[in-house]
Amino acid sequence: MIDPQLLRKDVNLVAQKLATRRFHLDVELYTKLETQRKTLQASAEELQAQRNQLAKQIGIKKSKGEDASAEMSQSLECNQSLSLATVQLENLQKEISDFMMGIPNLPHDSVPFGLDETGNVEILKWGSLPQFDFTIKDHVDLGVLHGLDFESAAKITGSRFVVLKGALAKLHRALAQYMLDLHTEKHMYQEINVPFMVNAASMRGTGQLPKFEEDLFKVPRKIAEEGVVEQDAAATENFYLIPTAEVPVTNLARDVIFNSQELPIKYVSHTPCFRSEAGAYGRDVRGMIRQHQFEKVELVQFIKPDQSLEALEQLTLHAQAILEGLGIPYRKVLLCTGDMGFGSAKTYDLEAWIPSQNTYREISSCSTMWDFQARRMQARMKDGQNKPELIHTLNGSGLAVGRCLVALIENNQQADGSIKIPEPLQRYMAGLEKLLPITQ
Repeated sequence: MIDPQLLRKDVNLVAQKLATRRFHLDVELYTKLETQRKTLQASAEELQAQRNQLAKQIGIKKSKGEDASAEMSQSLECNQSLSLATVQLENLQKEISDFMMGIPNLPHDSVPFGLDETGNVEILKWGSLPQFDFTIKDHVDLGVLHGLDFESAAKITGSRFVVLKGALAKLHRALAQYMLDLHTEKHMYQEINVPFMVNAASMRGTGQLPKFEEDLFKVPRKIAEEGVVEQDAAATENFYLIPTAEVPVTNLARDVIFNSQELPIKYVSHTPCFRSEAGAYGRDVRGMIRQHQFEKVELVQFIKPDQSLEALEQLTLHAQAILEGLGIPYRKVLLCTGDMGFGSAKTYDLEAWIPSQNTYREISSCSTMWDFQARRMQARMKDGQNKPELIHTLNGSGLAVGRCLVALIENNQQADGSIKIPEPLQRYMAGLEKLLPITQ
């Protein structure tokens, strides 16, 4: 979440910045809550001081053998009032915390203003668009020739799932392996394998909860295990299937104080991702562009605050290197204020060329979250004897494997329905240079 001190210092300025993100900050409600907090806190502090003074008076009288019943009666009343004020303050602070949790991150000053995706700024284009002298197929019609099976997926699960068979499944696996190898061997990320289910605290830490709960798949847990008399509350909470590896990987920093010399820390993880796509029905219903389950190779960095913007440029280049290595044309776009993700301070999108749609489609989103996630997670660093300070967290797709497969097969399709395999992938495909239709 954003720094509470910024709101306390100038709530109207914060509201103006958030308005560029199309977010309305309820200044009146915040001011009311903050005024109540100050009043309750002052009252609690006054009662605390009064109680301490009475305790001294009681001690002095008792030491002299004098009657302290009046002071003891006042102390009892003071304790009761203090207990009530403490409960009221705790409830109010929770209300303020819930209010803060719903506020998106502030955009960095270098982010362009815009109301929606039309305000995004193209930074560069890479690669020559393929020219075809035959009628091209989209990835669905092309994929059917190579083992793309939506009917079986619909039978065993439902819509927006897919089964990949044979060489196409191997090509999908080869893509993920190529990404992991490049990021670990050249870009120096540490590979990490993480759980595919997380608890609510992890979702809150990276900003998925409470705002995006309807987009998540919940996994209910047993309320009681046979033979277990007591268990802590966390054991009965829902698990959530991860929407991205960003969630479990970033939460490795939760409640950790790093030595500043440990940073930067760079992780890469290949996981499935699960998204309900609430509110997205009717969009990209054909094919693999938008599915409930897909795979992604995710890049995550923990960074010193003064290195955040430089690290974002570096991380984005690492994602670009995958597309360039595979020869997939793409463009890099700086998102405007009105099109940024909830927790992002600055984001670049990489969009791969999809011939059948005659347009570029997002294949990676790379962001610095500034200290937004770190504040939620209390992820900090310490330099010598200095006071701990919040780190910055960054993440980006490096890349979305399914969408990369879509772009690869469409850009490399041949007139006979075969698909050329880019040279970097051939070593993962037993030297195979071309995928032939399964009917041949």
